[in-house]
Amino acid sequence: MIKKMLFSFSKLIPDKLYLKLKYRSKTGKKLDFKNPKTYNEKLQWLKLYDRKDIYTTMVDKCEAKKYVAGIIGKEYIIPTIGVYDKFEDIDFKELPKQFVIKCTHDSGGLVICKNKDQLDIDEAREKITDCLKKNYYWRGREWPYKNVRPRILVEKYMEDKSSKTMRDYKFFCFDGKPEIMYLSEGLENHKTARMSFYDMNMHLVDCRRSDYRPLEYIPERPKNFEKMKEFSAILSKDIPHLRVDWYEINGKLYFGELTFTTCSGIIPFADENWDRRLGDFIMLKEIKK
Repeated sequence: MIKKMLFSFSKLIPDKLYLKLKYRSKTGKKLDFKNPKTYNEKLQWLKLYDRKDIYTTMVDKCEAKKYVAGIIGKEYIIPTIGVYDKFEDIDFKELPKQFVIKCTHDSGGLVICKNKDQLDIDEAREKITDCLKKNYYWRGREWPYKNVRPRILVEKYMEDKSSKTMRDYKFFCFDGKPEIMYLSEGLENHKTARMSFYDMNMHLVDCRRSDYRPLEYIPERPKNFEKMKEFSAILSKDIPHLRVDWYEINGKLYFGELTFTTCSGIIPFADENWDRRLGDFIMLKEIKK
């Protein structure tokens, strides 16, 4: 009850003040909106001053698939099984043995079903229904999520036959130019997840997040790496910063999602020099108000 009351009260706090308070509580540092220099500071600035209607479409997990398909082609989109307003609308008898359930409007509503016979439907219902009640915008004032219509998206379950997992290739792009990416595995479980950063030649760099352990092997360069870079550049054109995510599954390229503020703009870099180095790629002067 107290937690809900505090959260309700936080909605009365203007975005700028809220971001200052949250940034200080998470990092111990003062947020400089007048002269932001680091990657994390500039993402907070962009939350306030770079607000375009198309961004809402781009972060909606259902609408983003249509948006991206219209630009690069529907062959790069993971097939949709169904879209629903509420959990009770899902007819599980009609679903295949394997599938993925996710919410269209947030970053936590996810259920991966590898065997429908073993799925705890009550647990899935509780998780998804709870997520549908929340507006993801209020957590970190990430404006693109504010007006996303909460829905349930059921997708085809995808698995690479050789690795038996889903590898995420996440490209950090700045005004249409990919500069760095990270490869992650097992993000559905934070305790076992792994993540390592690479340059645009797929060479390992010493950028690390303190909240994730690095990969324990040297990955092969993905077959579609150049196409990932090409499409990431196209999708991020004229946008100060956009993260474009991809999967390579059984040799085929698939779109993942679009993200404007990774970790809500509070990435815990193991080496803070990378916070400044990545911040140098974000040019604010063109849209500064």
